[in-house]
Amino acid sequence: MQVRKNSDDSGAIIVWFRNDLRIADNPALRHAADSGRPVICLYVLDETPGLRPRGAASLWWLDKSLKSLGESLEKLGNRLVLRKGVAAEVLDDVIRHAGATGVLWNRLYDKASIDRDTAIKTRLKDAGVDGQSFNAGLLNEPWTVKNGAGQPYKVFTPYWRAAREHLSHVTVDPAPKALKAPEHFPRAESLETWGLHPSKPDWSKGFGLWTPGEAGALAQLDAFLSGPVDGYGEKRDLPGVEATSCLSPHLHFGEIGPRQVWLAARNAAEHGDAPAAEVEKFLSEIGWREFNHAILFHWPDLPTRNFKPEFDAFPWVKNHAAFEAWTKGETGYPIVDAGMRELWATGFMHNRVRMIVASFLIKHLLVDWREGEAWFWDTLVDADLPNNVGNWQWVAGSGADASPYFRIFNPIAQGEKFDPRGAYVRRWIPELASVPDDVIHKPWTWALHLPAAAKRLYGRPIVDHAQAREKAMEAYRSL
Repeated sequence: MQVRKNSDDSGAIIVWFRNDLRIADNPALRHAADSGRPVICLYVLDETPGLRPRGAASLWWLDKSLKSLGESLEKLGNRLVLRKGVAAEVLDDVIRHAGATGVLWNRLYDKASIDRDTAIKTRLKDAGVDGQSFNAGLLNEPWTVKNGAGQPYKVFTPYWRAAREHLSHVTVDPAPKALKAPEHFPRAESLETWGLHPSKPDWSKGFGLWTPGEAGALAQLDAFLSGPVDGYGEKRDLPGVEATSCLSPHLHFGEIGPRQVWLAARNAAEHGDAPAAEVEKFLSEIGWREFNHAILFHWPDLPTRNFKPEFDAFPWVKNHAAFEAWTKGETGYPIVDAGMRELWATGFMHNRVRMIVASFLIKHLLVDWREGEAWFWDTLVDADLPNNVGNWQWVAGSGADASPYFRIFNPIAQGEKFDPRGAYVRRWIPELASVPDDVIHKPWTWALHLPAAAKRLYGRPIVDHAQAREKAMEAYRSL
């Protein structure tokens, strides 16, 4: 798609950044640069009613990512303009003061964003301003992959088989080498005044393992493809091993795009720099991300409603004390507690452990999946609406292509299988450091020898697995 020439093609173009905080493989930015017109790079901390506000951990990341993007734009001879407010009103103001004749952005796929963007595009058209949108966030847009009956897929495997047929000619746009600046930039706000970094207290001190921004994303991808991808299919389930890509927050904020990941991974396999089978397994996880986006697009009420309506009758239990114990990592099950403590300390949790802790909340405590999803939304640096909602519903059994309701993870068995030496548990629960390997996931069986610091939580878990499983089965059978 080419930028349509306005009758006054000398006016500035606004590039409205959202979850696309990069300069390479950014179609909106590339089209603006190619126009040869002055470009205003705008980020709006959007307060449009109906949008879901970012969680605290996401705001921490956004703070650093915007700073990184601003530095990249300055190297191109431009700058990032920051504004807070309702997006439509901010755009009106910037257009009016800058004399802009075009607005470009990259698409989002949740209902609130689509409704906002559709209304803005109409508003721009009525004002005689050119408004165009592009795909920067997905390999395939949700409406392009359908089954033989013209319907969206509800099961991942046939979806991904069909989606791959569209990927034979994936390309990546290089970053522009320069970006023409306007004579006068519109009013901008200071990133510091937004207060995105936490204070009083600063709970983000453990987030230092992350490097938000485009350069950090590319470095993370390179590091993964040059090492951990080897053995990924097996090791990715082991939380005590550094074997996953950790690209999810970079992908969510658009510091790197899936096309870049796809091409880099395929090239690594084709040149013998990474095992082809392991690369394919990794790319199937990118496929799950695509699938979740497609499901949310076609079933837009997924964040609040069960994909399978029969789950609307599930007898959820309101148990504030149990939910709080889960959030604090004080359930008495080491693998669950380690995951929740990792989340609080780093804004992240290993994917296998995410499934374990989600299953525990839903099926051991019978707490509504929506409560767990909201907690993750606030505490994850990679809180992505399609993936967060899709994965929680998958664990509950209420979602698309979901885990069977009778699959109730035994937290002891899961720990023994995926963290057999207790490396992950000992890292996040140091009070269990001296517990032998054979009881590290059931420390109450070693109660007489437990360190004093561990006896309160690990003398007995908050629920018995066998009893909790039977209650869960009874609840599911009631449907």
